[in-house]
Amino acid sequence: MIKKIVPFIVLSGLAVTGCNKVDVTLIDREAQVSVHVSNLSATLDEFPSTRATQGIADYDGVKAVTLAFFTPDGTQAFSATQLKDDASTYTTFGDFSCTLPIGTYTVVAIGRGYYDGDILTLTGPTLATYTSERPRETFAATTTLPLTSTDPAELSLTLNRIIAKVEIYSTDERPANVMRYRTTYSAGAKSFNPTTGLATANDGFSVTNSVGSVGQTAYFTSFVFLTSDEQAMNVTIECLDADDNVISTVTAHDVPLKRNRITRLTGRLFSATASASSLQLETEWLQNANVAL
Repeated sequence: MIKKIVPFIVLSGLAVTGCNKVDVTLIDREAQVSVHVSNLSATLDEFPSTRATQGIADYDGVKAVTLAFFTPDGTQAFSATQLKDDASTYTTFGDFSCTLPIGTYTVVAIGRGYYDGDILTLTGPTLATYTSERPRETFAATTTLPLTSTDPAELSLTLNRIIAKVEIYSTDERPANVMRYRTTYSAGAKSFNPTTGLATANDGFSVTNSVGSVGQTAYFTSFVFLTSDEQAMNVTIECLDADDNVISTVTAHDVPLKRNRITRLTGRLFSATASASSLQLETEWLQNANVAL
């Protein structure tokens, strides 16, 4: 909704909220747009590990913020990514500024976890892809921004957590010959549509995790984009030796996953055989989905 009262853009929502101040000045039919998102906060009611609302600078789950503007024909007019741990990418984390020709733009905002080597490729309002090994915790939203004059503009945009998280716990202890874990999703994807928050493919993928200490139980996590708000798929966990040979395999069939929720898989990993495991749903979707391997 466009109002002509105060010059700012407001980003607010259940998962991430914030205030974007936009100053628009007409210079040869161009508009100067400054976006301030340092007040973004994350409400983590759906992820019960924490239930506080935090500013973006305080929430460890968001280490990178990408803001992009696209023209109606899909051309990228502006894109910038700020890394929380790399001050060379910003003056103040969450503040963006650019000059755009007068026109109508689709605005894409993505907040995500980030580690060295992560690559997120934003192709347009309907396609973004983690081209590195694994997706991270991801928030996204899109909206339309018309720049028609020097009049201030105000709009609301909600950024929601759009990814499902899987936590895996072993009930047996890690032997010395297990060096890595490989988790394979039979469906879902590492790519997503920022507008819908849904996966743009359904071919599945694999991720690997490092191991903990010998003689201790294991815990590791990964994320997956779903093709619908709820989606069931097989999840296979393989224990690998130093040469990536498979020592043991366990597959949980038809695991129920849901966007913005955690599903926990618990069972014996190191002594598992190649046979399929039983699956038991222990709780409903209100907070978590707990299933036994």
